[in-house]
Amino acid sequence: MRIANLNGRAHLLSGPGAIDTARASGGRFGPDPMDLFAHWDAFRTWVRTDGVHPAAPYRREDLGAPVPRPRQVFAIGLNYAEHAAETGLEAAKGMPSVFTKFTSSLTGPAGTVHLTGPSVDWEVELVVSIGKAAQHVAAADAWEHVAGVMVGQDFSDRDVQMSGTPPQFSLGKSYPGFGPTGPALVSLDETAPDTPLRLRCWVNDELVQDGSALTLAANAARAATSSRSGYCSSREHSRSSRARAASSLCAVGTTYRSAYFATASSRCRSSVSRRVRPTALSAASSPGSPRTRARM
Repeated sequence: MRIANLNGRAHLLSGPGAIDTARASGGRFGPDPMDLFAHWDAFRTWVRTDGVHPAAPYRREDLGAPVPRPRQVFAIGLNYAEHAAETGLEAAKGMPSVFTKFTSSLTGPAGTVHLTGPSVDWEVELVVSIGKAAQHVAAADAWEHVAGVMVGQDFSDRDVQMSGTPPQFSLGKSYPGFGPTGPALVSLDETAPDTPLRLRCWVNDELVQDGSALTLAANAARAATSSRSGYCSSREHSRSSRARAASSLCAVGTTYRSAYFATASSRCRSSVSRRVRPTALSAASSPGSPRTRARM
């Protein structure tokens, strides 16, 4: 199933249309999208067994964040060796690099992001939404707690993020609109844990990130729930919390094209799709041109 938020109401996407869950279920589920996670097992059963409901056309501009008010957002950084190398950072051995984006930064899949300075960066993300409370869960059981996955974008004001000694990540990543997600939360009956995924990001129609998340989704679920996750596992993940797997691949604005940051006229687009061999990004040696970024 594909869960969407249309004008603040929970819907199931069906082909080109959408089904209002509250109306279709006689008020059992919704209309608030967060209500689905409070009754997640019952909601999944209803979707599987209640039959076909008519779907109505919808406008893409009415789509909001599929999970609009998670109680917690954990972001997992430095998942890729190439990305860690280009940033000069290294995750601690034995535990993930964890930070947060405040929930006030979350927004829907399309809109205008108001820039906070000259160093706003972009990173395509694979977002894992936790459907059931989880704490000290064995890695093998992590997916039992996952509601689904979706595409996201992690905008960051790098000047703010890297200010101070030591620097702090969360404020520079949490301005309003810096966390677009959607258009839909895709449940695991459509995307199995071992499904190879391809993550891409375009800025002004130029492909700037293109790589594989062959094992990232599974690792993200484990980071969100496993007792081996250190920081994450010491805090209960409520029914609507989520772990954001920072799938930064290689080539972010800080290092791509010698600081290729967003400007007032930039258009950023992100996608997560079933795996296909990625395209190597273009190479040139002249100043201001993209450097080669090999596939992951």
